[in-house]
Amino acid sequence: MLPIAVAAVSVVALAPAASAAGHGHGHGHYTPGASGLGDPYFPLEGNGGYDALHYSLDLSYDPDYDQLDGEVTLIARATQNLSSFDLDLSGMDVEKVTVDRRKADYKRRGQELIITPRRGLRKGKVFTATIRYGGVPQTIVGSPIVFGSPYGFLHTPDGAFVGGEPNGASTWFPVNDHPSDKASYDYTITVPKGLTAVANGRLVSHRGEVASFSRRSAKTSAETFKWYESSPMASYLTTIDIGKWDVKSGRTPGGVPNYTAVDPVLLANQPDAVDFFYDTTSDVTDTWSKTFGKYAFASTGAIADDARFNGQPLGFSLETQSKPVYSAVRSTGTIVHELAHQWFGDAVSPRQWKDVWLNESFASWAAWYWNETHGGTSARNSARATYAARPFPDAAGRPYWSVVLADPQRDTMFNDRVYSGGAIMLQLLREKIGDDDFFKLLRTWFARNKYGNGYTALFTRTAEEVSGQNLDAFFKDWLYSPIKPDLP
Repeated sequence: MLPIAVAAVSVVALAPAASAAGHGHGHGHYTPGASGLGDPYFPLEGNGGYDALHYSLDLSYDPDYDQLDGEVTLIARATQNLSSFDLDLSGMDVEKVTVDRRKADYKRRGQELIITPRRGLRKGKVFTATIRYGGVPQTIVGSPIVFGSPYGFLHTPDGAFVGGEPNGASTWFPVNDHPSDKASYDYTITVPKGLTAVANGRLVSHRGEVASFSRRSAKTSAETFKWYESSPMASYLTTIDIGKWDVKSGRTPGGVPNYTAVDPVLLANQPDAVDFFYDTTSDVTDTWSKTFGKYAFASTGAIADDARFNGQPLGFSLETQSKPVYSAVRSTGTIVHELAHQWFGDAVSPRQWKDVWLNESFASWAAWYWNETHGGTSARNSARATYAARPFPDAAGRPYWSVVLADPQRDTMFNDRVYSGGAIMLQLLREKIGDDDFFKLLRTWFARNKYGNGYTALFTRTAEEVSGQNLDAFFKDWLYSPIKPDLP
């Protein structure tokens, strides 16, 4: 599935062997890549020294034993002379690592998988690392970041449900787990017969076969699904969802392929759930394409699962790239919000996690705007009602205005200020610069940063450029201050 150019580059000769001191012979100093990218909220997430280009995930999952076995192949480009490099991997057991098909040394240290190839990797070289591993992926529980909700890899009654934001991807595959290093992905997922595996991107093929699962004594009938996400994707947006599904596929009226999968258990309470998700997804994808710019990915869709943890329904949905995941039948407003993220969060992802308002504020404002344009409350009135409902100072134990939008801090990065508070700011910005410039700003932001990363200062500069106004005082009040600003 890879471009021929990448495949060709990957045969470039290796640098001479790195000595124990990390030197190549005559080619400069070879040093380890950083064990983290230094994100203030997650210092160890991501890794330095290379740029991930593509991941191939060859996985088998056996729900009867919660066992995931995999071989992940990373194609990456060295950004320094590398003596060793890290991937993020929490739990799981690593069996073998190769770099450019030669066995490599590795060790584990916390979430770090530290790989030392036989020879140093010269800066600029495209290399391939393959990791064979397996185990029972552990769900992240009790984290204050997401208010204690379980997330990451969740074991469901008939398979698995994966929602990884912000740092759950490394619980089920080795990865450079930070949104600043996007890559394309392909998946080959083998599951027992009767189950279906859904992932990001487009379904390439599906076949029945006889396969081995590591916890079973004999081969058994199985199904293998291949998916391909051709657009650059942040690791937290990856998903695999395994179980029994009612699937509807086709194209939106605007021509975007739509793959919608709904757990049949959900049909008991809402028999039209498949059509509801499919039709709403088509309508919203086409509407946002006209509003924000042409849809950035090769497909749209929805994955709606009866997802539970210890028998309790999950409370969240998540904007996984190309087809959001929903842990139950959700409202039209939720679908509107998650699909707005395909523009704001997925196509344009945060450079650091403190920039997460660029995801959530935009999607929250988009839901208000959808209501305004579909016979409901105007975004202006929604903003003012939300503003009035939040007193200042904040009530004890209920931070809102004290959360700084442009730097909300790790444990409050998903505080409601980042959602509705940022939506208030965007609506007030709309009123300040006028509809023409505001929608031009949104389209410009998307077009310029599509498949890359954005950050707060870049957005404020773009807003001033598009509007021709000095907005320093406005943004100081609404983005950078831990108070309740006066309405303009």
